[in-house]
Amino acid sequence: MADSSRGVQVVVVLVGVALAVGLGWFLFVVVPGGNLARLLGVTLAVLTGVVGARLAGRIAASRFAEYDVAEVAVEGPITRDGGGRGLPARPGGTPADDIVEQIENADEDESARALLLRLNTPGGEVVPSDDIRLAAERFDGPTVAYATDVCASGGYWIASGCDAIYARDGSIVGSIGVIGSQVNAAKLADKVGLEYERLAAGDYKDAGSSLKEMTDDEREYLQGIIDGYYEEFVERVTDGRELSDEQVRDTEARVYLGEDALSIGLVDELGTKEAVKDRLAADIGEDEVEVREFEPQRNVMERLRGGSQALAYALGAGVASALVGEDGNRVDGFEFKLR
Repeated sequence: MADSSRGVQVVVVLVGVALAVGLGWFLFVVVPGGNLARLLGVTLAVLTGVVGARLAGRIAASRFAEYDVAEVAVEGPITRDGGGRGLPARPGGTPADDIVEQIENADEDESARALLLRLNTPGGEVVPSDDIRLAAERFDGPTVAYATDVCASGGYWIASGCDAIYARDGSIVGSIGVIGSQVNAAKLADKVGLEYERLAAGDYKDAGSSLKEMTDDEREYLQGIIDGYYEEFVERVTDGRELSDEQVRDTEARVYLGEDALSIGLVDELGTKEAVKDRLAADIGEDEVEVREFEPQRNVMERLRGGSQALAYALGAGVASALVGEDGNRVDGFEFKLR
């Protein structure tokens, strides 16, 4: 299929060049009179041909593409912007808005008849995870989630919205649960002479603040938010996977290796990416498919910034990140994560 598509593209480009050069020759060489005008006309005709080649190339690429499956990757902790709240940001996070944009680009691409969502993530923020899931659900065509190393928590939240989930034997899958956490530094503050002075409107405005002991009422309030997220998670999985409420809750937020995940219905098949491609080929009625990865376009400065963040993190920023906590949905100092 790829060879025939490439041949069609070449033909379209050559036809576009011929038409563009012919039009340019007529407009800038035949119509004007005089040698100088003709010389200038030849130059302009050539330039017109170049422009025509580019336009024809774009048309050929969109109409006679060499791919029919779009692949979008979700890698690392799932956050809104791909960075941490500490300084510097933890490298390797997934900017959820970028992922959503690439899925939408694939949905608008007439050549992309199916979506392969590649997941290697431990989870992350609740709403960004749901944004990616919703984008995958809106894709007009078959969707398959492919779990590579880890597809846990927020990653599984996303995967459960696809038509099928594939994993490897050694993949870690599951963790259908929500965690809320805070670092309580109240006793440390007492030791160093820091005093927490409350100026707030609303009884629960500073619930979860790390500089004061949590009251029973505040603990119950925050636990209620966590329980609400958990109920939503269970509902998402039961709807997407056709599992019963009891089956999902019985996992108790455990993670499973591929074979065990398959046996309890968390994944549909075990196999490599080639098995996923075979599945998608059958879904769209082809003998085989070609895959193109859709990924955000990053300029030089963004790439350099990412490299410097990774270096800083390796030189010790991980300690600071552990103290301030990973990314998550937060109520003041308290954070909620799909982990």
